[in-house]
Amino acid sequence: MNNSDNRPQNQPEAATADEATMQSDAAAAAPKASTSLDRELAEYKDRLLRTLADMENMRKRTEREVTDARIYGISAFARDILGVADNMHRAMQALDDELRAKADDQLKALLDGVELTERELMNVLEKHGVKRIEPLNQKFDPNRHQAMFEMEDASVPSGTVVQVMQAGYLIGERVLRPALVAVSKGGAKAAPSAAASSANDNPGGQ
Repeated sequence: MNNSDNRPQNQPEAATADEATMQSDAAAAAPKASTSLDRELAEYKDRLLRTLADMENMRKRTEREVTDARIYGISAFARDILGVADNMHRAMQALDDELRAKADDQLKALLDGVELTERELMNVLEKHGVKRIEPLNQKFDPNRHQAMFEMEDASVPSGTVVQVMQAGYLIGERVLRPALVAVSKGGAKAAPSAAASSANDNPGGQ
């Protein structure tokens, strides 16, 4: 019998085991495909959420701008129309009750037509968001009123609007034109408004 036939046959098996160990170590060292995919998906999700948030902010901003344009886009035109309304009102105020009583039918019809036109004009302005400020006997508000002079009047709290020379108007939540007013002085100090009292009670907004 040949001696070579008696040599151990386990050498190839040892080599195979070493190769398997090396492959296992390499596989362990390489990043898992699932981990890399999860990280990539998380990045795409984050980008998508940011994009959706930006689109929502843009939508809200566009809606706000469209609303403001619809409400305040006529501000300049409305301000000019107020001049016409003021002239009509002054013309009617110039006619006292005695003159109206002495007027003939034609003049009375003309006056009625002017009054009707003035009311219709105010209705149209209000339809488009323009509202009259009614400051008489109210506490002076520098945001809505413009003080022309002060009047001694101890019968009302100091800082009260006691006379209106020219009506003021709002358009939406903004002042289109402040009211020209006279403010009292000499009386007791005016009580703070409800909004101011609420702000003082909650200085931190809590």
